[in-house]
Amino acid sequence: MRLGVTMFATDLAMPVQDLAAAAEERGFDSLYLPEHTHIPVSRRTPPAGGQAELPEEYKRTLDPLVALSFAAAATRRLRLGTGILLAAQRDPIVTAKALATLDHLSGGRVVVGVGFGWNVEEIENHGVPYGRRRAVARRNVLAMRAFWRDEVASAEGLEPSWSWPKPAHDLPVYLGGAAGPKLFAHIAEYGDGWLPIGGKGVKDALPALREACEKAGRPEAARVIPFGTRPTREKLDHLAGLGVEEAVATLPSGPADVVLPVLDEYAALLEAMS
Repeated sequence: MRLGVTMFATDLAMPVQDLAAAAEERGFDSLYLPEHTHIPVSRRTPPAGGQAELPEEYKRTLDPLVALSFAAAATRRLRLGTGILLAAQRDPIVTAKALATLDHLSGGRVVVGVGFGWNVEEIENHGVPYGRRRAVARRNVLAMRAFWRDEVASAEGLEPSWSWPKPAHDLPVYLGGAAGPKLFAHIAEYGDGWLPIGGKGVKDALPALREACEKAGRPEAARVIPFGTRPTREKLDHLAGLGVEEAVATLPSGPADVVLPVLDEYAALLEAMS
């Protein structure tokens, strides 16, 4: 079982480059960073986590691609993930270029976790109707994959174009979201796996995910990476028994004296399992 970590990187939290170096030194496989472009103060949308108030870190989130470039420079083998990138809120041409550049410069270490978003007003501020966010995210991811893959890339709404650099490897795209036919259809069509939050319910959902991917002729896309979990030996053993090879553990968003003790706790769990 490989274990990665994720943290809300903010202007008040432990510097990303320091966290990345500490994670690599302790044997972690990856670092994933989330994205919120901004948080409208109207707060029409209640927090996705069910909190009474939206946690402060949502307002202060760093751009994940810029932050991951600092993580790349501070490490040599740590994989660099977005967890998650809000594809419907991004220009696909610019984002494809940024991700390809990061992968090129880091020696092929980028992983692209994509989500559809939950904050209605944030999404609408990008000119995307909330009910269209899945369709727009799909269009944008397909466009990015074309830019990464093809010498002359074509996609919906874009004329045939050149764009370099190409990524150093085939960038895996994992989709986040709740289990269900809509999400699994997206994964089967254009994803490489599923990022379920926490990992609860994976056992029950796996047959439907595998069926959707097999019907699409892409059984390899039924990979599962439980995301933002709080790992225990029992939980990781359970996931391994389901065929899960990687999980991503959540870290608090805070300074080093808050983050490092939790990172050390997870590192001790890793060592006990080795």
